Amino acid sequence: MSLRPFLTVSFAALLWAVAACKTPSSQGGGTTVTPHELETLEADSGVATPTTSRGEVSTVGSGDLLEVRVFQEPDLSGAYRISPEGTIDFPLCGKVRLQGKTSSESADALRQCLANGYLKRPQVTVLVREYTSKKVFVFGEVQKPGTFPYEENMSVIQAITLAGGFTKLAAKNNTNVTRLVSGKEVKIRIPVEDIGVGREKNFLLQPGDIVFVPESFF
Repeated sequence: MSLRPFLTVSFAALLWAVAACKTPSSQGGGTTVTPHELETLEADSGVATPTTSRGEVSTVGSGDLLEVRVFQEPDLSGAYRISPEGTIDFPLCGKVRLQGKTSSESADALRQCLANGYLKRPQVTVLVREYTSKKVFVFGEVQKPGTFPYEENMSVIQAITLAGGFTKLAAKNNTNVTRLVSGKEVKIRIPVEDIGVGREKNFLLQPGDIVFVPESFF
């Protein structure tokens, strides 16, 4: 009896197993949608969608580095890192709890404090320099897969660049982002190659997003 059919089937099974091993467990299950379908899904769920706009979507947490600017008050302006307790030690105000606030809400909290007997009509802005408390994950056909600090208005191209860029085997237009929407795992197919040449709009990430670049078999 010839062993050729058996060997052919076994080799095909081996190739399938190898391909399956290259896919992280987070890629299994869930719903696959386009960026446009994601906007509709998140709108129906009442979730903010930072896919193409540059709006503020993230709150700050322990370890994040903030740059506080107080108009015409250089002694109050500077960099402040949020403590493990979720506060910053701000001049005149003492410990101000900012954990769980957006950058604009943080500015409001500091403004209210300064207006309480210290400055007349203070103008305060807060920028987030490092989102140490939040991460994004990049896996698959990139040069340096890993975990990276999230930055406000971080795009999928920016995350892939932090991961060293694509490998030669990357299926760039089949890149997908796994995200939790209302407690359910959703995969969004992102045509990164088309974004790079201006055929599609950029896609903004959220903290906790998992970017996976599959291998091209062509």
